[in-house]
Amino acid sequence: MPEQERILCGVSVRLDAFVAAETELSRTQAQRMIHNGAILLNGKTVKPNAMTTEGDLVDVTYPDPVETDVKPENIPLDVLYEDEDLLVLDKPQGMVVHPAPGHASGTLVNALLHHIRDLSGIGGELRPGIVHRIDRMTSGLLVVAKNDATHRALSWQFHDHSAHRSYAALVDGNIRQDEGTIDAPLARHPVNRKRMAIVPGGREAVTHWHVAARYGQYTLLQIELETGRTHQIRVHLASQQHPVTGDELYGRDKRPFGLAGQALHGYRLVFRHPRLGERMVFYAPLPDYFSKALKKAGETEDEESILCRLKALEKTD
Repeated sequence: MPEQERILCGVSVRLDAFVAAETELSRTQAQRMIHNGAILLNGKTVKPNAMTTEGDLVDVTYPDPVETDVKPENIPLDVLYEDEDLLVLDKPQGMVVHPAPGHASGTLVNALLHHIRDLSGIGGELRPGIVHRIDRMTSGLLVVAKNDATHRALSWQFHDHSAHRSYAALVDGNIRQDEGTIDAPLARHPVNRKRMAIVPGGREAVTHWHVAARYGQYTLLQIELETGRTHQIRVHLASQQHPVTGDELYGRDKRPFGLAGQALHGYRLVFRHPRLGERMVFYAPLPDYFSKALKKAGETEDEESILCRLKALEKTD
């Protein structure tokens, strides 16, 4: 039987946009499913631009998982935890999460297909099991669902902010304030489609930051995400004239400290296990590229001391 989901609307917005925001479907996928009658508004077939109102019911019938053409590859994974429902891993900088133009192999999905026999299909044939993503040149923790029930439950936790992600970021410049919040909506850049930008009317995006260390020309930040938009941390910090160090898309062109990409690491992940009901907390050590950049910036303490400093600034649950 196809998987089905019913969603209660609380806002007035286009149906395709609502489905894309509330599920793991892209807007294009949502539009296709609306046209095919797989997404109904109050039990009726409508067009993708139909407007929802508060109290409306949206029924989504997900297609059966498609046999993927993505090939399993024996790529080592740094797995921190694994059971029958999910696994948590530490993705290295430089690894693409799922296949895309220019990255048909060597991705995390290729590695997962070798590591796990059956993956959740809700993410689509190119993103099986993927609940949330991080950029190619960002390192850090990811949770992967092994079945559809786990996938939906975890996706909802990220949607309602009960799942937490914490990041360490080395940024350009000396930030004078000790902490702050950036609340600015994000959407695709109107000209450069590879970039995201702060756009009125875009999707809500909220980033909280605390200063963990100052090095004169650089600052180490501890960051908590309320939302998980594409390039959120990078765009928000660049908008404050403090781009993530090494970010070639939103920051300076040069590569300070020999960095191959942005010095951004997802070091903490918190969620509730969908089946066991237990609160799960995971930490990933600072990777070698990040530790070396901190030392060159002026850090004198060891990695364990830096991680303790970051932990002291974390959001309390």
